[in-house]
Amino acid sequence: MQQHRSHVGPYDVQTADLRHLDGARSVMLDTFYRDFGYGYRPDWHRDVIDLGGTYLTPEHHALFVATKGDEVVGTTAVRAGGPTCPPHPRFLAQRYPDETTAQLFRVYVRPEHRRSGLARALVGLAVDFVARQPRYQALYLHTDPRVDGAEPFWRSVATPIHDPRDGRDDTYQTVHFEIALPGRPR
Repeated sequence: MQQHRSHVGPYDVQTADLRHLDGARSVMLDTFYRDFGYGYRPDWHRDVIDLGGTYLTPEHHALFVATKGDEVVGTTAVRAGGPTCPPHPRFLAQRYPDETTAQLFRVYVRPEHRRSGLARALVGLAVDFVARQPRYQALYLHTDPRVDGAEPFWRSVATPIHDPRDGRDDTYQTVHFEIALPGRPR
């Protein structure tokens, strides 16, 4: 995979490689326990155990990290495939077919490094990566609006597609978004 790198203040934002995997896993697991409050769930988080096999090996997947020195302080991942039904609504799975959809995962920044532009920079690298892949026609993501700052951040960079608070049933209270891809009609 082609390496991409940018700088945000004292941070490097870049395509991950093998040396970043332990640090990235730590950021992700800490987020599950601290921010989400439910910890590691194998049915939702199996990619975190094999980050290399999930994100570094497949051609159309990627993992990006923000580092300060040798410490990984933020992550963002891209995987091929749209939302699954269940747990997400059927109309979303139909709108975002696996063959032409990239999905953002694991956009996490350690609390002491937030509000530094890292999530925006990581998402920017992910969007650039997806836009260079001709197979992708859409970039989809979902978030839990109960996580502090998540919903306002996503509303600043993406278009809401489905919000369960609009009256439709969604057991997980997940808000779904799409990020426009440069040069792709939607």
